[in-house]
Amino acid sequence: MTTPGTRTLRLLSLLQSRRYWPGNDLAARLEVSPRTLRRDIDRLRDLGYPVEAHRGVDGGYQLAAGAVLPPLLLDKDEAVAIGVGLQSAIQAGSVVGIEESSLRALSKVIQVMPTSLRRRIDALAAMTDALPWQESAASVDAGVLVSVAQACRDAERLEFDYSDSGGAASTRCVDPHRLVLLGRHWYLVAWDLTRFDWRTFRLDRLTEPRVTGAHAIPRQLPAANAAEFVRSSIESVPSRYQVDVLINAPTDVVRERIGPWGNLEDAGPARCRFTMTSDSLDWPTLALGNAGAEFEVVSPLELLGHLRERAKLFGRAMERDGRSQNGDPGTD
Repeated sequence: MTTPGTRTLRLLSLLQSRRYWPGNDLAARLEVSPRTLRRDIDRLRDLGYPVEAHRGVDGGYQLAAGAVLPPLLLDKDEAVAIGVGLQSAIQAGSVVGIEESSLRALSKVIQVMPTSLRRRIDALAAMTDALPWQESAASVDAGVLVSVAQACRDAERLEFDYSDSGGAASTRCVDPHRLVLLGRHWYLVAWDLTRFDWRTFRLDRLTEPRVTGAHAIPRQLPAANAAEFVRSSIESVPSRYQVDVLINAPTDVVRERIGPWGNLEDAGPARCRFTMTSDSLDWPTLALGNAGAEFEVVSPLELLGHLRERAKLFGRAMERDGRSQNGDPGTD
């Protein structure tokens, strides 16, 4: 049987993990009676945690919104995860407006960490060089990101101004479902109440999100999960190039080398087929270079010309390096 102190810490952890807990569910998770749960709630309040109680058939508990709470309970792995996440937020720049606040938060987290954990975060900062991406236009405003995430979590209908890929502006009203981070782009998966269908929205094209006060209606997403829906939506958009290449290496080997780029399927013993859609031939060129195996381009023919040009660039670089080693005039 757990002690009241241990149970109180467990209760606090559960309240921090979810916006609202029905009383019966919370008592069941703690394996205590409703009466014991009420005593544990009172104990948290005595410690300074503002816990709100909601009475009635569906009554339950939640930490007061907007209150200044005492320190969160974190185990070692959670503390390190927060440190790594804050460090990444400072360096990555995919969400604008949070760099300074992330730095302040990271400083506070590190101050209260044990020495062993602090050394892990210090090692990350010391041994990592950040290379800023040039896609500054893809950065998402932190306020937009948080507002949309809260609407998804609380199942609140959302309105916002949106500009599509062609620059056409519109005001959209949606039932938000989930946020997806794919590459350096954030996407909102939502039911569009104007189009009466599921849609994906790039968050860097979305401004002034606002809740309407209406409750979002739960619907069945036509995909295994939100990430898969975003991926399939992107792939369904017509692209300039449809790449099809046969690679002389096993599928598992190539997949480990090129990661999530494109699709791979078996094409015979120790051979696989690589396909992808792209508006630029640079991406399949980079993927094929990472594959580290001989390959045959099926289509498009433009990819062959692109590979020839890249091969010439590498060849000239090798020739210059050879001249430098032979002590040609004009070299240091």
